Amino acid sequence: MSRKARQLEFKLNIGDNKGKCHTKIVRDAQANALIGLKIGDKVDGNLVGLPAYEFIITGGSDKDGFPHRASIDGLGRRKYLLSGGIGYRVTRKGRRIKKSVRGNIISEESYQINMKISKNGKSPLEELISEGSSSQES
Repeated sequence: MSRKARQLEFKLNIGDNKGKCHTKIVRDAQANALIGLKIGDKVDGNLVGLPAYEFIITGGSDKDGFPHRASIDGLGRRKYLLSGGIGYRVTRKGRRIKKSVRGNIISEESYQINMKISKNGKSPLEELISEGSSSQES
């Protein structure tokens, strides 16, 4: 049986210190560099095509919308009894519910990765992202 190879692609949501969020799509080699990293790990900007920047992974979600939770080790999706935090908003005090969440390791099943800037580069992030998207389209 031959399976059609799925192109590896992540959507990066990068928050800067000014309250803005920038979106960048990474594919193939850049996406492979992120696999195996955990929430809280530092990422060099060269790995994702943004030189001189440094980022911290703050979260993410998989292709079905289940969030990554930093307190759960592993990369699979599991059901946990949650009393609040990522993946469950408490509607009544003291209530706990069993919800599906994903572990804290980035895998091929991840779709969106949230990051924040820990070290700024020389050129503005907007310019680097717009240059990268125009070169990928042509």
